[in-house]
Amino acid sequence: MKVIFLCQRVPYPPDRGDRITTWHFLQHLLDRGARVRLGCFTEEDRDNEGVTFLQARCETVVAPRLDRRVRKLVSLRGLLTGEALTVPFFRHRELQNAVHGWLTDDPPDLIYVYSSSMAQYALGDCPGKRVMQFAELDSDKWRQYAAASGFPGRWIYAREARRLLAFEDRVAREFDLSLVVSEVEKQLFMELIPGVEPQVLPNGVDVAHFSTGGDAERHPRTAVFTGVMDYEPNVDGVCWFADECWPVLRERFPDAELLVVGSKPIAKVQALASRPGITVTGRVPETPPYFDRAAVGIAPLRLARGVQNKVLEALSMALPVVASPQASQGLGDDVPPGAVTVADGKDATIAGVAELFADPELAQKRGHAAADWVRRTWRWETMYERLDAMLAKL
Repeated sequence: MKVIFLCQRVPYPPDRGDRITTWHFLQHLLDRGARVRLGCFTEEDRDNEGVTFLQARCETVVAPRLDRRVRKLVSLRGLLTGEALTVPFFRHRELQNAVHGWLTDDPPDLIYVYSSSMAQYALGDCPGKRVMQFAELDSDKWRQYAAASGFPGRWIYAREARRLLAFEDRVAREFDLSLVVSEVEKQLFMELIPGVEPQVLPNGVDVAHFSTGGDAERHPRTAVFTGVMDYEPNVDGVCWFADECWPVLRERFPDAELLVVGSKPIAKVQALASRPGITVTGRVPETPPYFDRAAVGIAPLRLARGVQNKVLEALSMALPVVASPQASQGLGDDVPPGAVTVADGKDATIAGVAELFADPELAQKRGHAAADWVRRTWRWETMYERLDAMLAKL
């Protein structure tokens, strides 16, 4: 099978949400024997290592440099053209020319696109079947930003939500298959893009990598939050927790600790390290050792939705999780009792974490039930089987 695979970031190493998803599905296509031509963007020098790794596995890799400061200026063209600003942000002549050549010189059997902004390279009359993995509708992310912002951000974000939804609508109607990450996302999709029914393809978790080394190193009153710390939903969530919940928890449990683990912490996140009991790590080689130091995972996200990798990884590491409704609603109805405490707002979040801090045996019991469940339900191999069945129908 000849495949063109398009995604925003170099899909290796799998060290952040979108890279985790794109790497695993790309790897699965390669393992099936597909000839893959990969189009993506590099953003920093360390991405070149990922490109080299992928060049040894893919037939071709085209990965021009994306300078986000420059692209923000370029994206303002959308104000003149009426486009969503996200579309010109990810438009690049080198990648356009490469994809055009792939389509005309050696037409693919399959065009697999992750993130709607990359679909612009495969619109119009294209050979092969086209799969659009939306995961979540990006337009709804901008709608959430608008609701949480003041002027002028509210106007800009609301405009982006409208224009990007119109673009997503076009993509969904042109492509042969649209994929979303959860049943909740599917219902929203069908409300906003009527007449197109997407299929659900959740994220998975690498249960071999995210496997606890045991409870010996756990501190019974340590919470952990993981994620890329320049991503606005992560920044908003952990700063809200530190402002609204942590002082109360720290007063009740003077030895309580909060580990904020993830790359690229912006100044606002770095400043949290000056508060009692909070550690901000920055980039770490791997996150499992930090999970194994904690008693509970937290995901107090207010600007996100769908299946969160940070939640799956914590559960796989035998940690119970206290999560907002937004961060937990993609998990389904068969979650073991207590594995995920859904906490809406300050008081519920404090109560959920405090219960686990106060009873280490309960926390460990719930955590191990969570790990058993994740290994049965959320391993990547299950998601590969779903994808194979969907591709077979095409």
